[in-house]
Amino acid sequence: MPIRTARLSLPGLALCAANAFAAPAQVEQRSDVSLALANQLLDATLAACHADGRSAVAAVVDRGGNLVAVQRDDNVGPHNTLAAQRKAYTALSTKTATRLLAERARSNPEAANLNTLDELLLLGGGVPLQVGGEVIGAIGVAGAGGAAIDEGCAVKAIAQLLPQTH
Repeated sequence: MPIRTARLSLPGLALCAANAFAAPAQVEQRSDVSLALANQLLDATLAACHADGRSAVAAVVDRGGNLVAVQRDDNVGPHNTLAAQRKAYTALSTKTATRLLAERARSNPEAANLNTLDELLLLGGGVPLQVGGEVIGAIGVAGAGGAAIDEGCAVKAIAQLLPQTH
């Protein structure tokens, strides 16, 4: 019985290998917040707060709303940790900065119902994280001295690390 050998060209072999490792069409490929990026954002956020003589707590959630990382300065009230996480979750969920969302809820009776959802916190300080027009997570800041200051710390960090978003 003769032995047959198959000959594949290098491009043909590469094509076979690429098809073997390609994900099926129904599998989504999405950008998300990594732990490394979350920690960089938190470091930059707290540095921005410290530059203004403020202390705070900051939290980052991924595109699924899961807590990725949190950092809390000394002497920040314990309620601020949960507030920062909820602000981040709210910004992610609504794809809107929470200060803007709070303003809309105060001025629009239909949006006021958002206050009835326990998971959402309509206080400024939550900002969505966008890459290529896609929301990949969010950051929330609390305890720095008010909604505008909380948001300002986050916005400075985002501008530094994800400059295409602002």
